[in-house]
Amino acid sequence: MHWLGNNIANSNTRVRQGEQAKIVNKNSKLQVAILTSSDRAAAGAYADLSGPALRELVTSALDADVAALRILPDDREQLAGQLRTWADTGANGNALDLILVTGGTGFAPRDVTPEATRDVIEKEAPGLAEVMRMTSLQHTPHAMLSRAVCGIRGRTLIINLPGSPRGATENLRAILPALPHAIALLREESAAEIGHSSHTAMA
Repeated sequence: MHWLGNNIANSNTRVRQGEQAKIVNKNSKLQVAILTSSDRAAAGAYADLSGPALRELVTSALDADVAALRILPDDREQLAGQLRTWADTGANGNALDLILVTGGTGFAPRDVTPEATRDVIEKEAPGLAEVMRMTSLQHTPHAMLSRAVCGIRGRTLIINLPGSPRGATENLRAILPALPHAIALLREESAAEIGHSSHTAMA
């Protein structure tokens, strides 16, 4: 199922936004990078299960290409640097539509994923985080402790997710229906703008 840009050539185009070079994804398939924030996984103390679980979900549910999968410790500067690099220059030659960050969204002293994300994004997308928390609350009261942030840098959507495989995939499934339209809007696809305008007029 190729849900993005059926008539778009497979190429990346650089544009200028402010003083930063941004790349526009012209691939027909959604391009995704997945970042796991975990001190123990980064140190090799245990295998990361959330990143691979998210990769399986986005490839099956969105027919996406996962351009990069990386593990970093719970370090604000390292996380922000990786997010900034991926959003601005892509990964493995591909501009990225979506970056998923799993882990580091709770109350523990080393949980800094939301702070790193806010260091990078230019616009917040609070509705996505609200829906994820509401959905998680149906399964556990601990959902109220989530500090996950979602937002946009350039043309890339960045989404924070819980650190557990189950929590990460449940949260992502909650917002999957909105992601194709969100990415199409960021790509400035004409059909997406028309559809968005018509829904707005009806509201």
